[in-house]
Amino acid sequence: MNNGKICVSVCAETAEEMIAKIRKAEEFADVIEVRFDCLRRDQIERLKFEISNLKFQIPFLATFRSHEQGGNSDATLNERRTFWQMNQGKFWGGDFEVDVLNDSQGWTNRIVSNHDFDGVSSDLDLIYKRMAATEAEIIKIAVTANNIVDCLPVWKLFDFARIEGKQIIPIAMGDAGMWTRILGPAHGAFMTYASLETGNETAPGQITAKDLIETYRVKDLDENTQVFGVIGDPISQSLSTYMHNPAFAAASVNAVFIPFLVKDIGQFIARMVKPETREVELNFGGFSVTMPHKQSIIRHLDAIDPTAEKIGAVNTIKIEDGKLTGCNTDAHGFITPLKAKFGDLKGVRVAVFGAGGAARACVFALKQDGADVTVFARNPIKGNALADEFGVRFSEISNFKSEITNLGSEVPGFKSQISNLKSQITDQGSEFPGAEFDILVDTTPLGMKGALENDSLFIADQLDGLKFVYDLVTKPTDTPLIREAKKAGIPAIGGLEMLVAQGVKQFEIWTGLTAPVDMMREKVLERIRQIQK
Repeated sequence: MNNGKICVSVCAETAEEMIAKIRKAEEFADVIEVRFDCLRRDQIERLKFEISNLKFQIPFLATFRSHEQGGNSDATLNERRTFWQMNQGKFWGGDFEVDVLNDSQGWTNRIVSNHDFDGVSSDLDLIYKRMAATEAEIIKIAVTANNIVDCLPVWKLFDFARIEGKQIIPIAMGDAGMWTRILGPAHGAFMTYASLETGNETAPGQITAKDLIETYRVKDLDENTQVFGVIGDPISQSLSTYMHNPAFAAASVNAVFIPFLVKDIGQFIARMVKPETREVELNFGGFSVTMPHKQSIIRHLDAIDPTAEKIGAVNTIKIEDGKLTGCNTDAHGFITPLKAKFGDLKGVRVAVFGAGGAARACVFALKQDGADVTVFARNPIKGNALADEFGVRFSEISNFKSEITNLGSEVPGFKSQISNLKSQITDQGSEFPGAEFDILVDTTPLGMKGALENDSLFIADQLDGLKFVYDLVTKPTDTPLIREAKKAGIPAIGGLEMLVAQGVKQFEIWTGLTAPVDMMREKVLERIRQIQK
């Protein structure tokens, strides 16, 4: 347990809409932040009147943020000063920028805040010291993180606050900073901010109050909580949090599972994980590893289990006594649902697209079950190496007839992959030789959330002759490839089945307990149903 509060931030243009959102927020919030800067000018007095005359169960935090600090209003400094001088009223507290803090006389629970939407200032310590020297009771500093290690300077402000006995709210905005919102209260943050609903965020990276409470169990976390998470880039599409967190709760394990946006795996391991070099202590217990780190992570580990060593890729890390051990549950996760849906794989002809960490696990598992495997990849050196290592065939993408549709966009991190792929597709408009294979397995990023999510390896007509399609991309809806397979009348499954099967194995590696398999699957499906509404 911790003493941190959950503050639900509400924003609306009219008083009526704001009151409606406040009523919804009362279900989850300890404090409700009323963003007066969102209101039309003619609605400010009306909302003040409503708040003064209606009964509410949750205390209010008034905020009238300047445009430079991320506010929605173009109000002048004098207008903002006038607002603060006249509005003590029924508010629990107020959020003040430094330029209006002198107008806070009579207010309690004063938060002095500073927001940087461009990045992380090099003089963050000085900013903190200037804010700590004011009469405000609480200091809020928010920066923008593009990579997980960008969060370190703001997280280290906890040390200053503890020494000086100050209440602090350190936040890193954006996907890379989500963990600071989840773990903040456990490490002494006075408050963490949440959105009312997905799509109603008032700052980048805000998590819904429902998820903070029910999925991440933020109020139950403390400094002894073991922290697990998925490390990858991107991670916003991950469903693992909705599988592992309920499993921890069901097993009464003091642990939490968080998405970690990691661009540079070496920096992350050195600065946040390894005991001898880390700059913060977060009590990491292990990680799920996803694209693009499944192979590059290996050189940063202390040990690797035999299966992961044979596959040459790691998707699971267990941390014990400061040592990182790599495992691979992808092979198990991949083959288990395939055999359940397709049956015996001995002698079955399988085309595997891709030559990354996921492809390695698939080829390993298929070979173990006697399948006849051909690897197709854009990179002949990487593809041939994979094929030779596992004793399967390799075909460069340009060596067979294919077509890739909708490749109109480039994605950072995949730019070279997509441009090379385009250049190697030399026989546009022709047919994939489906009759030569029974199963097609796609391990590429095509169809993943982002600029590639509308891309498919093939269209329906090109899949003729296949008996089964398996797309490893995990999405709450069908991927483009699966939609094409269904048009062609071919049975298909996506990465969801693999996600659950490998996640069950991960849970058992991390905890030593039997995983609640049915519950884990149901929780993921429940989340998918919520997304599809």
